[in-house]
Amino acid sequence: MDYLHHYESPLGAITLASDGAALVGLWFDEQRFFAASVSTEREEKPLPVFEQADRWLDLYFSGRDPGFTPPLVMRTTEFRQAVWNIMLSIPYGRTTTYGTIAQIIARQSGVPRMSAQAVGGAVGHNAIALIIPCHRVVGTNGALVGYGGGLDRKAALLALEHAVLPDHPVDEKEICRISNKCHADGV
Repeated sequence: MDYLHHYESPLGAITLASDGAALVGLWFDEQRFFAASVSTEREEKPLPVFEQADRWLDLYFSGRDPGFTPPLVMRTTEFRQAVWNIMLSIPYGRTTTYGTIAQIIARQSGVPRMSAQAVGGAVGHNAIALIIPCHRVVGTNGALVGYGGGLDRKAALLALEHAVLPDHPVDEKEICRISNKCHADGV
């Protein structure tokens, strides 16, 4: 059984889903892959995790870094979890590229190279939008590409955060430092 909750944001209606203790989903209502990770058995119910998520969203949409993350459960593949965890390390107001995430995943997996397109697929299937900030992932040249909630929303979210585009994207070493997932060589 999963539980649903609704939030009205300045950018449109949002539906949140929980397993009762943690968020398992957060989508703009007409977003691609809407509620794909939610059980067919569901009901609307007030929960403490929804109160935390509402507080997070209120802070976020007021233009501030919420400074905390509600409890999350990522119902997805191991590869997508790895990508989503990297996205959680992208600081508020900053961006990184699909290619940078691909480099990190390759290094973590012990392979010489990872496809940025494979990373793009994992980013595009993010089931917990905003909190797992897929909107902060941009193309190599800073292009706003690939947002399930629509490119207009992606641009609005980055503008809300006064995001640094594209001259100073977060690089592999900074994500490594933030996520505390560094190897002996510092990356």
